[in-house]
Amino acid sequence: MLKIKLMNKIAKVGTDILLPSKYEVGENVKNESAIMVRSASLHEAVFSPTLRAIARCGAGVNNIPLERCTEKGIVVFNTPGANANAVKELAIAALVLASRDVLGGVAWVKSLAGQTGIAKTVEQGKAAFVGHELAGKTLGVIGLGAIGGMVANAAISLGMRVMGYDPYITAKAAWSLAPSVSQASDYVEIFKTCDYITLHVPATPQTKNIICQKTIAQMKDGVRVLNLSRADLVNAADLKTALINGKIAAYVTDFPTDETVGVEGVIPIPHLGASTVESEDHCAIMAAQQLDEFLTCGNIRNSVNFPTVGIPQSEKPRVCIMNKNVPNMLSQITSTFSAQNVNIENLANGSKGEVAYTIVETNLAPTQEILDKLSAIEGVFAVKAYM
Repeated sequence: MLKIKLMNKIAKVGTDILLPSKYEVGENVKNESAIMVRSASLHEAVFSPTLRAIARCGAGVNNIPLERCTEKGIVVFNTPGANANAVKELAIAALVLASRDVLGGVAWVKSLAGQTGIAKTVEQGKAAFVGHELAGKTLGVIGLGAIGGMVANAAISLGMRVMGYDPYITAKAAWSLAPSVSQASDYVEIFKTCDYITLHVPATPQTKNIICQKTIAQMKDGVRVLNLSRADLVNAADLKTALINGKIAAYVTDFPTDETVGVEGVIPIPHLGASTVESEDHCAIMAAQQLDEFLTCGNIRNSVNFPTVGIPQSEKPRVCIMNKNVPNMLSQITSTFSAQNVNIENLANGSKGEVAYTIVETNLAPTQEILDKLSAIEGVFAVKAYM
């Protein structure tokens, strides 16, 4: 029986997919084949030698040691798009909060509790909370994936002009954008042009501190910045300076830190982007389905460290090979089967960066000798047979 370890509370609608006849699922299982996780950090975790996969119920994977996982042949899945609508809706709220001091106004009204004549007091004092409308303003969307694309389209519906930039945009994402979303030529065009800037990119060495002294200087005075992606995208010290001198009028973040909480102009949200019942359900379902498919037949979908490779399930035996992405590897794999008079009936192969993944379906169940010979090929670091 395969064992799935839960590192956070995972929605039952997802874990129910992992049938008890096939899986043992729980927080205290040992010798697990896979892990399901939301926000718990795995960087210091000691992985079981039996661990083959980690499914992150969400899009970001900065809580998972990707390099270590890849070296050990552990496939890391995420669930892109499963929480996109929830984050999009929070982004709309963030646009409003950045434009109008709704929170300040609510706090002020609450402070009037116990007084009389509150209606009159409110009418006299509301001028202190005058804000700005979104319609007619320009929103710059950095990152046009599942979430960024939905935010861009929603902003168009709110009457905003929208400019987007994503050097890695996929054809599918591009087709999903409203025709009126204009494409910026680079980040600088976003910074120079937009009244609002919203970030929807992962935290990587390339995107860390994308908002910093240099890029802030390129922005319009009074710009409003939204960060519902990751804290590392914004340099906290440079942000504080820009808020003090008025260069940035407001900063809404779903990732509050020691450096940003309590700073005037910062609106901190306690990481609520994907915190809806619907989003947690969608993420859990997608994560469970991906784990089940991988553990059952070796197919990989939505992995962040291995390529997408799959063959429709059949009754044929199959062998899955993880290896370094180097020349002549595929020919060595196929010749290993042919040397043992085993016919390859289906084959799928893909690569991602420095790693590759191959699924081979054969007419005969592979012998241990074949598996050993495959494992002995230089550059191969994992071999798994599915009979």
